[in-house]
Amino acid sequence: MTATPAHRIDIAAPTHRADLVGRGLAALAALATGVAFVNGVLLTINAGDDRLFIEGWRVSSFGIFAALFALLALRPRQAAGVWEVVLAGKAALVVFGALIGDVPEARLSAVIDFGLVTVVAAAYVLCRGWLAWRPATTHPAR
Repeated sequence: MTATPAHRIDIAAPTHRADLVGRGLAALAALATGVAFVNGVLLTINAGDDRLFIEGWRVSSFGIFAALFALLALRPRQAAGVWEVVLAGKAALVVFGALIGDVPEARLSAVIDFGLVTVVAAAYVLCRGWLAWRPATTHPAR
């Protein structure tokens, strides 16, 4: 039995350039979220007792998302479900931020998360992140 080459776009590996750009976008998302993490640490340090838990929770989320974006940049086609979970989580925050009205932090956060959704969605397409769902092979495409 001979292997047939991938001709359909949905199963073909991305071009080298598209892969590099997609990984770069995921790395940019990781870097931007890392900056938010550092800012969140500073906010948590200076938070009053009434905001301490929520600031700590938010900063831990920044750390988790920064790590997930970094993993996607390093191994975009070996993270089945991670792309989709990250996109769904950030998209949910955009919708929530838009729906809750004129809350001081909500609008800015929704705009920033919308930017992240856009960047990560572009990276997903460029890296063909859906290929992570393929069955494992002896030589997986990184």
